[in-house]
Amino acid sequence: MFDIGFSELVVIMVVALIVIGPERLPKVARTMGLLWGRAQRYINGVRADIERDMQMDELKQLKQKVEQEAAAAMQAASQAGQAVDNHLKSLEQEAASAEQPTPRSIPAAVSNTPKEPPTPEQRQFPID
Repeated sequence: MFDIGFSELVVIMVVALIVIGPERLPKVARTMGLLWGRAQRYINGVRADIERDMQMDELKQLKQKVEQEAAAAMQAASQAGQAVDNHLKSLEQEAASAEQPTPRSIPAAVSNTPKEPPTPEQRQFPID
């Protein structure tokens, strides 16, 4: 942040020692350290608040996007349902308007199951 080298720090300490005096210098240094720590905590708190607000904005945008996509999907599903309903209604109308064939007798159901070969008791042998 500040580009202060070791030589500049020594000059600042010498000037502080001359201006403040050796009796009050430790107390002033301690107070300056406490104030510096408070300033850093305050800056870090503000930075965290800003980052949190930015994340909340991103989440709100994501939520809106998901809601829009969900609404579009619901609308597409509704339209597909209506199309199916319309198709079913048209099929029902065609079936109702078609002529009804005269009732005929239905032949007995023919079994398609293969017949088992007859057992020896059931076989009839030709008698010579």
